[in-house]
Amino acid sequence: MNKIKLEIVGLSYSQTQSGAYALVLSEVEGNRRLPIIIGGFEAQAIAIELEKMVPTRPLTHDLFKSFASTFNITVTEVIIYKLAEGIFYSKLVCEQNGDIVEIDARTSDAIAIGVRFECPVYTYESILSSAGILLDQDALEEDDLLTEAMEKEPKQTIETISLQELKNQLNQAIDDENYEIASKIRDEIKKRSS
Repeated sequence: MNKIKLEIVGLSYSQTQSGAYALVLSEVEGNRRLPIIIGGFEAQAIAIELEKMVPTRPLTHDLFKSFASTFNITVTEVIIYKLAEGIFYSKLVCEQNGDIVEIDARTSDAIAIGVRFECPVYTYESILSSAGILLDQDALEEDDLLTEAMEKEPKQTIETISLQELKNQLNQAIDDENYEIASKIRDEIKKRSS
């Protein structure tokens, strides 16, 4: 079976499941999107790595990467290989000293680890044809415009956000029980207040 390469195009709060997030993958050479519902912890782990944030203490997926690197193990790819009863099955393809080993993993964990190793994500046609969403030309153009606008707009850093916005984000982080982010925001507010 030919593998189809995917890339992460979005991560947002799920409209259908409380406390869950939608991870949206897109085929690199096509118009289909593959939405996968994942838990909050895994969504946070993926977002932190995508945004290149450094938590004060390593998250579980960071620990996995450190452990693997210590023993000269590299994750070379993530493969979403099965969809059964609405559940995606994935595996990590690992290499150590020329030996290749495949490790079964939840898709959310596999992707959280995969982004840390900067490895590609793949799936098969059967999965994309059954669970993928085909975007029409208008949606693709809108998606392209949004991507272009995001690339042009300078990214805000914690240092450039207004004090009021920081306070709003602090309240939101606490409500979301995202205490690592909340502590960074709190530290920035204290720094500005002193």
